[in-house]
Parts: sequence; C-alpha cells; structure tokens
Amino acid sequence: MRRSTLAFLAFALAGCAVGPDYRRPEVQVASAYKEGGEWKPAQPQDDLDRGKWWGIFGDPQLDALLQQVEISNQNVLVAEAQFRRAQALVASSRAVYFPTLDANVSVVRSRSPTGVIGGTTAGRTITNRSASLNSAWEADLWGRLRRTVESSEAGAQASAADLAAARLSAQAELASDYFQLRILDAQKQLLEDTVAAFQKSLDLTKNRYDAGVAAKVDLVQAETQLKSTQAQAIDTGVQRAQLEHAIAVLIGKAPAEFSIAPTPLAVAMPRVPVGLPSELLERRPDVAAAERRVAAANAQIGVAKAAYFPSLTLSASYGSRSAVASQLFTAPSGFWSIGPALAQSIFDAGLRRAQTEQAIAGYDATVAEYRQAVLAGFQEVEDNLAALRILGEEAEVQDGAVRAARESVLLTTNQYKAGIVSYINVVTVQTTQLNNERTAVGILGRRLVAAVILVKALGGGWGAAEIAADNR
Repeated sequence: MRRSTLAFLAFALAGCAVGPDYRRPEVQVASAYKEGGEWKPAQPQDDLDRGKWWGIFGDPQLDALLQQVEISNQNVLVAEAQFRRAQALVASSRAVYFPTLDANVSVVRSRSPTGVIGGTTAGRTITNRSASLNSAWEADLWGRLRRTVESSEAGAQASAADLAAARLSAQAELASDYFQLRILDAQKQLLEDTVAAFQKSLDLTKNRYDAGVAAKVDLVQAETQLKSTQAQAIDTGVQRAQLEHAIAVLIGKAPAEFSIAPTPLAVAMPRVPVGLPSELLERRPDVAAAERRVAAANAQIGVAKAAYFPSLTLSASYGSRSAVASQLFTAPSGFWSIGPALAQSIFDAGLRRAQTEQAIAGYDATVAEYRQAVLAGFQEVEDNLAALRILGEEAEVQDGAVRAARESVLLTTNQYKAGIVSYINVVTVQTTQLNNERTAVGILGRRLVAAVILVKALGGGWGAAEIAADNR
C-alpha cells in the first residue's frame, strides 16, 4: 500500500507543471471594416498555402521574377536558415526528456613516494585502468523541461511565420517595384508619342513662319515645348534604372547581370472585393509570429518559477577498474552505483525572483507587440481598401479629363491653323493634355501598387474564383 501511494505521488508530481497555461491574449476588434465587409478576431493560420497570388495580374514576366524570390532572395534565405536553427533548438530541448548515457575509458599512470633511502626519495609508479558506463536522468517534477520544450516549439513556429513574412514581403516589394517600372515605361512611351506630336506641331509652325503667317515667337514656343518634353522622357530613365537594380537584388542577382526590356503595360487591374473573407486577415504571418512569441514567453514564466522547487536527478554507473590490464574486466574489478540526488537552492540573493519578474515582463512585452501587430494589420488593410476605392473613383474622373483634353487639343489646333487663336493657346492645351495623360498613368500605377500591398496585408493570395478582373 505504501509503495502504491509513493508511485501515485511520483506520477502526480511528474504530471504537474508550474507557471500559467497559455491562452491567446484578447485583442480589441471592431465588428466590421470601416471600408466595408465583416471580420472576426484574428486566429493566425500561417500554415495555409498562399499560392501564386501574383497570378491575378496576368503578367508572365512578373510570374517568372517572383518564382526566383524564394530560391535566390538573401533575406528569405536568412529567414530560412533561422527557421532551421529554431527546429534544431526544439530537437535539442526535447532531448532532455530522455536519460543520457556516456562511456568513459581511461589509462592513468601515477607515481607516489614511499620514503627516503640513502638520501634519495624512493617511490613507485602505478597504472590505473578503468572503463565505465554512466547514465543520468532528471525527473521533470515541476514541468521545467516541458515548459522549455513548449517555449522552443512556439519559437520555432514564430520562426516559420517569420520565414513566410520574409517571403511575402520580398514578393510584394518586387511586384510593387515591377509595376512602378512598367508605369515608367508607359510614361516614357507617352512622352515619346507626345514628342512625335510636338515635332509635327513644330514642323507646322515652321512652315507657317516661313510663309509669313506665324510669328517668330510661335516657332520658339513650339521648339521649347518639344525640347522640354524630350528632357522629361530622358529623365524617366533615372528612376527606371534604380527600380531595375532593386528588382535584381530582390532576386539575388548583381544589378550588372540583370535587365528588363521596356514593354507596353499590359496588366489587367484586378478588382479586390471589399467583402473579403475574414480568414485572410488571420493568415498574416507577422501576426502569427507575434502570437507564437507570446506563447514562448508564457512558457518561460513556468521555467523561471520551476527554479523555486527542488530538482531530482537519477544517476547510475557501471564499470571496471584495475591496475592490471588482464584483470580489467574481471568480476573483482567491477563496480557500480545507482541512486537519486535531490538539489534545492537555499539562498540566491533574490536571483530566482528577479528571473521570474524578468520572464513576466518579457511576456507582457510580447502581448503588447502582438496586439500592435494586429492593429497594424487592420490599419494596412483599411488603408489599401480605401486607396483602391478612392483611386478607382479618381481614375474614372481622370479618364474623362483625358478625353476632354484630347478633344481640346484637336479643336485648338484647328483654330490655330485657321488663324483664329495664337500658338500659345495650342501650347497650353497640349501641355494640359500631357499632364492629364501622365496623371492617368500614374493613378493606374498607384492602384496596382495598392492592390499588391492589400494582398500582402491580407497575408497572401486567395482563390481565383474570388477575383473579378477590371480591365479599365
């Protein structure tokens, strides 16, 4: 009966773990997006597949570039290595569940004095040989080892989320840079087309000047307008080169080894539904990482509190020891030992209390970081939903302004040819048209970048069935 009671007590002690059990911190959430759509409290699901979210833009070259991010981007490779290190840490922390077994073999020669004979110190040399197996195992009475493993597992999950965040961030940055580069290509093409139109206006004005119909000032204004537009077209090359270099670095290549040929912008502007499923917000990897770090910090409180209790270690050894090699493994030379060891810190000048307070403060910090990550995620989603909605409305109005500007140029040019207005009127309406055309292209670029950032804010891609292409 006494043995049964002791066994039950040992089992009960082995099953307890000091420190608070983990519960996900509460976060303050609203009932719906300000920009529309309902959502619910975030529950990180970072293990879900994000897929090739960039496919919604229908650009084969963008697809080819983004395929290289995971295998070549150095920041992603750093995160991947850190994840493998975290996995190894989990394996090492789990190893303490099991007893250790060490083998020791030694041969030691020693000399000890036996006295003084004839003024000379006499002695003898002894050779001791030994071979042994030693084993030790710590009983996890208070859950210190389990809390340590719990912390390392949560840390590895946070590292996995960091890897996903690094990958998604690099993909989004590359896509944003790519679209900005394509917008610059479109603007340069627009400027070159405008240069060709201005060249015709200059030729027309020169002919009228040669015929004595136009004044010298008209010719100078036409030439000034042409040269100014040519300079603007050349100037786009500066930012384009920088974006091209940035893309090269994102895919792990030296800028000197990489180039993107200018091509017309042929991207369908994807319409992202306002009522996106709330689960997408739960897939944000940064939120998942922050939540897992809270769990890891919570487990560290248990590790610190376990230090208040005694530790129990069971050790055993078996081997043989002899001064004569031939007798090393004989029965008379054998030895063994087995027994428990209980250790308890009596006085540490407040060390354990300080370590516990440090763990609690670390936990509180991770809770605040988690809540901040959730709020930042909500803000990023709201910002880009608003940007897409407002820029979509602006694009419609701007398209109307472009149509009106084109018609104004046509009418004013005809009036100039008829001698009704001066050339300054033509310069004014042509400049207005160019500005409106460039503004329209710039709005398209901002919409594309906002769409990319919104996808990133939602943690990645979603099913193609939920996307409706808007070809405007």
